[in-house]
Amino acid sequence: MKKLLYLFLVLTMVLALAACGNSGDKDAAGNTQDESDLAYVKGKGKMIIGYTDYAPMNYTDEDGNFTGFDTELAILACEKLGVEPEFVEINWDTKEVELNAKSIDCIWNGLTIDDKRKQTMEITKPYVKNAQVVVMKEDADYEDTSSLIGKTVAAEQGSAGEDTIEADENLKQATYVPKTLQTEALMEVKAGTADAAVLDLTLANTMTGEGTNFEDVTIVDYLGEEDYGVAFRKGSDICAEVNKIFDELVADGTMAKLAEKYGLELAE
Repeated sequence: MKKLLYLFLVLTMVLALAACGNSGDKDAAGNTQDESDLAYVKGKGKMIIGYTDYAPMNYTDEDGNFTGFDTELAILACEKLGVEPEFVEINWDTKEVELNAKSIDCIWNGLTIDDKRKQTMEITKPYVKNAQVVVMKEDADYEDTSSLIGKTVAAEQGSAGEDTIEADENLKQATYVPKTLQTEALMEVKAGTADAAVLDLTLANTMTGEGTNFEDVTIVDYLGEEDYGVAFRKGSDICAEVNKIFDELVADGTMAKLAEKYGLELAE
């Protein structure tokens, strides 16, 4: 009887351990833990691309077509990866949360590469040059950032523009107005509810000046150059594959043609 009881207990423990091992094979989303990110995306047959409305990277044109440099580039990359692109508009301030929760598979939307982001995400090699710029009304008085001490400055929350304001000794003495989108920060300047905005050069070049809805808004200062990259989950093997695709598109001239189409300068 004791021997039977002993065998029963041993069998119970073996089954319990096996059950624990099986339950650990999958994460909360039902994906096997040792599955690569590329295998996960290919298993779905699609890559979910997180973006915000940001011309000339991802935006809807006057004819109602969703387009942009990053939009076209992502479509080409997905074709080479053998998956379908699915674009999902996100809140830029919570982009990393959505990425890690697998609500999206990448952030492909003019993301500035910096050391802080490289610690928490897998980011491609630079592919487009950018800079942070100060924009104001054409008739505004401006010499340097000290001209904005005590004034109101807008930027997109969680953006490189916000980081630039926080890092500048003069801009830190302005009243900061965080906005959900860079275009909203631009609207604050146009409406006169902000004295200035700190934006990406790529967006400012596209949306301000003659022939735009912001003809009376102009770039008054350049606050530093930077590069854009595409961000994936930390450790993702998709990043290396996209880097290879970027090399191919640079070599065959496709990347240069896209940059010319959208008025951008490729990173070196």
